[in-house]
Parts: sequence; structure tokens; C-alpha cells
Amino acid sequence: MRRRPSGSAAEDDGSSTEASPVEAQGEEPESASNEDSSEEPPQKFGGRRDERISGTEASPAASLRPWKPPTSTAAVSGKRPKGMIPLAREITIDKMPDARTHRRSRLLSPWLCSFPTLLTFSVAAVILFTIVRSILVRQLDVKGCRMPGMHPAYAELVDFDTEHTRFATKYSLYLYREVGIDDDDLKVNGVPVIFIPGNAGSYRQVRSIAAEAAYYFHNVVQHDPASIEGGARSLDFFTVDFNEDITAFHGQTLLDQAEYLNDAVAYILSLYHDSRRSTRDSDLPDPTSVIVLGHSMGGIVARTMLTMPNYQSSTINTIITMSAPHARPPVSFDSDVVKTYKRINDYWRQAYSQKWANNNPLWHVTLISIAGGGLDTVVPSDYASLSSLVPETHGFTVFTSSVPNVWTGMDHQQILWCDQFRRAVVRSLMEIVDVKRPGQTKPRADRMRVFKKWYLTGMEGVVEKTLPQKEPTTLLTLEDNSNSIISQDKRLTLRRFGHSRKPRAHLLPVPPQGTPGGKKFTLLSDQRLDAPGESGKLEVLFCSVFPLQAGQSATLFSMNMDLSGDSSGSTRLACKNAAADVIPLPASTRTSKFPFEDTTPFSYLQYDLEDIAEHQFVAVVDKAVDPTSGWVVAEFTDNAESTIRTSIGLTQLLTVGMRTKLPSTRPMMVDVKIPALRSSLLAYELSIGSQACGDEGGLFTPLLRQHVSDPYESKYFVNVRQADINLHSVAPFMPPPLKVRNSGNGVSLQFWFDPTCNASVDLSLKVDVAGSMGKLYMRYRTVLAAFPLLVVALVLRKQFSVYDSTGVFMSFSEGTDLVLRQSLPIVLLALTFFSVSLARANSEPPKSAMSFNFFNWQKNATELAVDFTRNDLLLGSQDPFFWFLVPLLGLTSAGVCVAVHYITLVITHILATVYGHLTARPGWTRNDDRK
Repeated sequence: MRRRPSGSAAEDDGSSTEASPVEAQGEEPESASNEDSSEEPPQKFGGRRDERISGTEASPAASLRPWKPPTSTAAVSGKRPKGMIPLAREITIDKMPDARTHRRSRLLSPWLCSFPTLLTFSVAAVILFTIVRSILVRQLDVKGCRMPGMHPAYAELVDFDTEHTRFATKYSLYLYREVGIDDDDLKVNGVPVIFIPGNAGSYRQVRSIAAEAAYYFHNVVQHDPASIEGGARSLDFFTVDFNEDITAFHGQTLLDQAEYLNDAVAYILSLYHDSRRSTRDSDLPDPTSVIVLGHSMGGIVARTMLTMPNYQSSTINTIITMSAPHARPPVSFDSDVVKTYKRINDYWRQAYSQKWANNNPLWHVTLISIAGGGLDTVVPSDYASLSSLVPETHGFTVFTSSVPNVWTGMDHQQILWCDQFRRAVVRSLMEIVDVKRPGQTKPRADRMRVFKKWYLTGMEGVVEKTLPQKEPTTLLTLEDNSNSIISQDKRLTLRRFGHSRKPRAHLLPVPPQGTPGGKKFTLLSDQRLDAPGESGKLEVLFCSVFPLQAGQSATLFSMNMDLSGDSSGSTRLACKNAAADVIPLPASTRTSKFPFEDTTPFSYLQYDLEDIAEHQFVAVVDKAVDPTSGWVVAEFTDNAESTIRTSIGLTQLLTVGMRTKLPSTRPMMVDVKIPALRSSLLAYELSIGSQACGDEGGLFTPLLRQHVSDPYESKYFVNVRQADINLHSVAPFMPPPLKVRNSGNGVSLQFWFDPTCNASVDLSLKVDVAGSMGKLYMRYRTVLAAFPLLVVALVLRKQFSVYDSTGVFMSFSEGTDLVLRQSLPIVLLALTFFSVSLARANSEPPKSAMSFNFFNWQKNATELAVDFTRNDLLLGSQDPFFWFLVPLLGLTSAGVCVAVHYITLVITHILATVYGHLTARPGWTRNDDRK
């Protein structure tokens, strides 16, 4: 028997001691005696990590020797045989794990799913399902674009090489030519236009608009002497190949493209100075500027060009952007993009805040931003707003659903090729062109007037009426005993034309100036209004009595309309034609389904009394000589009768909705204003009651226009009974406008009802909660990406905290459970209170901003008085009403983290199982395989 080593501190006193490090790892220490080594093989005990050691403390030497378990029954049972020297340590095996062991195994279990975790995942799943369903099937705008046709060709300008720009080896410049029109003509001969593609865009995207411009000039403009004399010419479209660079995620790429384009503009203008490359009339001035079209991030590159050091002054005076995120970057992952945006926007704001035009380098520049609306799921259309960058004198934001004869929303790519929209863009460009000026375009004020004409509906307050600026051009002669004068405050209604089998004028007296309540004139017809000299069915004139004196000739007028017949006595009226102020409206009939249908639109006129106060009569001339179909309704109405302003609040809209009843005796057009309906985060459902029209039947079915004034967004609904109302007005994370908004502005619902029906109409409006959930995706995509990072950070913090105190690194499941019980509710509560306080602080503009007018050029405006970053934090909202979005987004993000965690566990488990089966070896080995 081996003797106990001398100097050992272990005593056989029955006291317990801790296991040695070797034993704690499940290794087998050597027995203190070798006497039983000849017996049968010993029974091994598993090396458990949680086994408890009892006995005396082992010596250092003993702790280093491997231990062999006892082989006798007495040793196994814990009884020491007679004559055996006690071991330095005795092993006691626990049959049941203690609470600490259970807690430790619970912390390490990756499949733990507690009730808070399951509840959070369930709530998040319901929210995400509602959001996805809302995006896919609710509050969807209908696509109505028609496909265009074209035959494109591209000529690369290889002479634009490294001598002109340092990016010549990286980017390329092309000249577009339409096959069949510009064959073998590679010389420039018109007005230069450069197209800038967007993020990862192609230079070939210019083909749709460029082809329409070529056909329109070839088939229409060049055959119009008045247009040619006015300076209209063809458009030379240049386009840039950026090799599909990613500009939305890299600020330096954006700056590189802007620098390259400034060099390209200088090169393009030099082509018109070279007689070998240009076929322009030598009597015309050489171009000194280009027109810029930008799509998506290409619009931001266009604005960046004017801030670059290599920009040559006045080489750009017109910029039209499509689906461009001007207000803020679409994604904020790259700090360079954020800094570049800030520098560009600060430059533009500072330029337009100057007191004198000479100090404003952008004074001659017009910027038009066109957005696609709710169908654009790539860039939120809210970001296309220019209200924080450009005054109304130099630009505006409009939606494609507002553009006359377009009347449809578009997605991010459709806006480049939509047939209806490209026609409006080309016609607006042709009308602003003036090759007799070095800048190749008309003056800024005239350009803005043209853009408002082609892109706005005509019912906006900023649209100028042409009638007051005109001179009388038509002499209308009537019989003295004519009975066609409508009584004051009576409505003119014609159900058919040509009933008298000769031209006939119906006169509506103009109310005197200063009539109480205010008056306005409205006219609606399914016929096109004739311009002077045309021979259609209907012409509308605004007339004043013109007594023809002796010796005075009627040749002062270009048109002489004599409806007096053989009557000896007659009345002469000097008249102005109103065709130039016609507002086209989508036709609304019993067969109409969508506003963008290819049908003849309605003609609508609307004048305030101040615009026509100098006239005495409105003459509605039925020019048909045979009975024919058609109708017209004209009337003077009080503003108080045609405008209904509701005082309902947002809370009431959410709880009980809005119900109102329009009386049977009402104007043809009724405008219902709802100031509380402003937020782009909420969607609504509108119901319109049925309207009986008697035996004669109605002239037209109800027509609805939903519109907001900032930005200019209008949507039309034809033959309407139910309508989904969603808008882009007050949106999160948007910088405040340059000019303080009127707090009373909201959505206006403009209705046209058939006045001959003489029946009341019930209106019902309520919030579409399920439809509103889909609006959260576009507005809070970045937040939905950032909140999960917060949840993961809280879980990691809890894991490290527990590890520091216990030495056990808990599983992600257990950490998520603890965070959901402790940390996350506190964090969400704090963020909720913080967001409410920020919203209340930002909802009231500073006094300096309230008393300061940016565009009052009589005051010093060298410093910006508006904080354009005040909506950048948390929810980015100025309305405390939306406080619930913080916990909603927080729970959704936590549920997403839980789902991703368990999906990852399942995938890992499956892969590990497959790998284990593929790499498993048999339990036996052949003799031939042994070494």
C-alpha cells in the first residue's frame, strides 16, 4: 500500500472540500492504492460538471495524479473496507440537480420561448401581416399609363475625352437620334437638353421623352408658323452613361457625376459654336445654357451641378426632375450622402434668402419637381417636395395625378415612359423654348407661367387667368328683343345643342362688384370650347356693351359674330373668348371607371368675380344649326354656398368619422374643406349616397377632386360612389417649409353634382385603419431598420451583464426574454415621452420664423430663420397625436428579432444535422483499415 505523501494538508476528518480543476472537467484522478488493480475492470462514473466533492482537501501532488475510481462494491457504495487507508477525497454523487444547475441550463437553452416572447412575436406578426396586406391590396392607386412607341439610336461623342474631363474613361456622353426622323444627322441644330439618369440608371432611359419630342416637332411644331416665329425649335437630347453607378448610397459618386456633367455642359455648348458640328441658323445667338431633365437621384445631381467649383454661371436655367428626393436622402446609410445633401440644400436656401437678385446665383433658375404618388415604392413622394428649398416664384412640386389629361399615378420607372405624361413634358418644353435668346428659353416669369399651365389643374390659386390681360377680339351682334337673357341668380342648363336650328347666344348678367358673400362663375360642359375662328358647337364669351358710333368701324375686331338676323335694331357687345382658361376635367358618365380613360374630357370654367368685374354679360353661344347631343351648365354662385368648412378634429374622425348632408338646392360645384385631414400617415374611406335624377336622367355622374395645395396634389374620381382618400401633405422627417403654412390648410374634397337632379346627397368619411398601416412602410422604412438594432443592442447588454456577474453567457432567447420583461418597456416609455415633447416643441414655429418673410425683398434676409433639422429625430412628426407609433414600431421590431433568431436556429439545426449525417463514420473499423 502506498503511503500518503508527507507534507499533505489533507486530513481524514470528514470535512468537504472543493473539487480540483482537473476533476471539475470530468477527468479521472488516480486512486491512492494499487492493491485492487488485479480485480475486474472498474465501473466508471461519468465526469459530471455539477458533481459535488466531499472529504478532506487533496495535496497539490495528489491533485496532479490521475484518479481511478474504486472497483469494489464497498467503494462504489461509499463504504471503506477494513484495513484500507482513507482516500484524500471522497466523491458524493447528487441524484437530482439543484436550482442553480436548473437555472444554468435554462440560461444556456437556445430554444427557450417564454410567454412575453411568444406574445411579442404574435403581436408583431399581426402588425406585419396588416402592413403587408395593406401594401398589397388596400388604398392602392390604379395604374393608367399607356405604352409609347419609339425607334432610338445613340451616337457616342468620343471627342469628349480626357482633355475635357478627368472622368472620360469612367463615363460616356451620347447624342440621341430618332430613327426615321434624324437619320444620318449627327449635327446639332436645336436647343440642347441633357438627361441625367438616377441611381443605377441607364442612359437609354431618355428614349421615351426624346422620341416624343422628335415626333412632335416633326409633325406639328415645324408646320406652325406662329411657333417658329416665336422661337420654337427642335430639341437636341444628350444623355450620360454612368455605368449604373450607385449614387443613392455614396456621396462622392454624386459629386463625381456633378463634376462630369458640368464639363459635359461646357462641351455641349461648344458644339453649337462649331460650324462643322452645328446646322443652326447663323443669325441666331449661340446657346449659353442647357435644359436639364433628371430622374430620381439624377435630379439631385442636377442641383449639385450648380454648387460645384467647375460650374459656369448661367449655363443651366431650367431643371425638371421626376421622382427626385429633394428634401432629404432616401436612405441615410452613408454619412457622405447626408453631408452632401446638407451642403446642397443649404446652398439653395441661402441663395433664395438673399435680399437682392444680383446676390442670388439661382435667380434665373426654375426648378419643377414632379412626383409619381403612392405607386412609387422606391422613393417616398413626400421627399420630392420643394417647399423647404425654392420659393413659389422659382418652382413648385406637382404630382402626375394632377397633370391635365394625365390623371394617373406612376411608379418609379413608369414616370419615364408613360405616354400621357411624356406628351405633357415635351409640350411644356417646346413652349418655353426661344432660340432668339442666348439662354434658349423664355424669361423666368414666362417659363413659370407655362409650367403652371401644363402641370397644374388650373384651379390652384397661383394659376393666372388670361382673360383679364386680353383685349376684346369678337364683336357680338344680337337682336334688341332677344329673350335669351337669363334672370339674375338663375342657372343656365342646355341638354341639347342646335334646338333653335341657328346659332343662339344665352346671356348671363354679371353681378355688380361688391356683392355680399362674394360670387364666382362656373361652367361645365361635355363639349370642347371653341377658340376664336373655330367652328364647333360651343363658344363662351365675356362681353361688354359696345355702342358703335358714327364713323367707327367694326374692323377693330378680328371676329364679327352677327346673331341679329333680319332685325333692324341690334345690340353690339365687345367680347373676349374664354377658351384659353378652360380647365379640362375627366369625363364622368355612367360608363366611366377611371379618370385616365382615353375619352373626351369635360370643359370647366371658373372665375372669381374680381376677374370678370369689367364685363356685363357672359355669352354662352350655341353654334349648332342642327339638333345634336351635348350639354352645358353655367351659373353664378355665392362662395358661402359652394364652400363648406368642417370643424371636425382628428380624434373625432378616428372615433365616429364625419357625416354631412348636402342640400338639394346647392351649386353645381361644392368644395368641402377638412383642415384636420393633413397627415400622410392616415388613409380614409369616403362614401357618397345615391342621387335620384327623375325621368329625364342626369347629365353626368358625380365627379370628385381630392386636392392639397402644398405640394400640388390632386386626384380625380369619376362616377364615384366609394373613394379611397390618401395624400402627401404633412409627412414625417420632412424639413419645415420656407414660409409658415396656414394652420387651416388641409384636404379639400371638390364635388361636381348634376344640379338638374335636385336631390340631397349624404357624405360619409371615416379613417381606414387597415389601409393606413401600409403608409407606415414608406414613411418609416429607416426606423424599421434601426429599431431592431436597438433591440439587439439591449439583448447583448443583458447577456454581457449576466456574464460579468455569473460567468455564464446566456442564450439570445433568455436575453430577449429578460429585455422584454425589463429593459424594452422602460426604453419605449422614455422614447414615447421624448417624442411627444419634441412634437409639441416643433409644432409651434419660432417667433422669428412667424414674423419673418423669406421673400419679402425689402428686408434683410441674409440669415435663415427656420430650423430645417427639427424634424430629424425619432418619429420626425410635429403632431403629438402619433405617440403610439413608438411602442408599435418597437414591438414590431422586437418581434422581428425574435422571428429572425428562431429562423436562424432552425436553419442552423437543419444544416448541423445534415452535416452530421454526411460526415458520420461507422462504429467499427476493418482490420485492413487499421494502421
